[in-house]
Amino acid sequence: MKSPEENITELGIELPSIRPAAGNYISCVRTGNLLFTAGQGVDQYHGKLGKELTTEDGYQAARLSMLNLLSIVKNELGELSKIKQFVKLLGMVNSTEDFTEQPKVMNGASDLLGEVFGDIGKHGRSAVGMQQLPNNTAIEIEMILEIKE
Repeated sequence: MKSPEENITELGIELPSIRPAAGNYISCVRTGNLLFTAGQGVDQYHGKLGKELTTEDGYQAARLSMLNLLSIVKNELGELSKIKQFVKLLGMVNSTEDFTEQPKVMNGASDLLGEVFGDIGKHGRSAVGMQQLPNNTAIEIEMILEIKE
């Protein structure tokens, strides 16, 4: 069985460097066997879905946001194989009032977890539209994970 890091390499992607915090907070908090991440946006996609950005742009932004999250988790745990289960994702999509494809956008993050982690990448999820996000980023995702003891 391959490690998540090996799967990431086979997919031809790399985990990015950890982005600096945009405020007075830390990137994740562990309590017991749960890990809660702060929200992660992206530096590459800015603007509103349904105006400056397409659903496909949002899908790619969600993939990048998830890679940012996985970098934080790897930094915290040392290796991604210590993840037991992805419990919940919250995807906040910077979108116009009439944009309704937030779930399609969030599939970018969910699909990546499936490709890298298989069944443990399955998760509960919410995908909501937001009037605005910090730095006009297209998306911000936070998540809750269960960690192996």
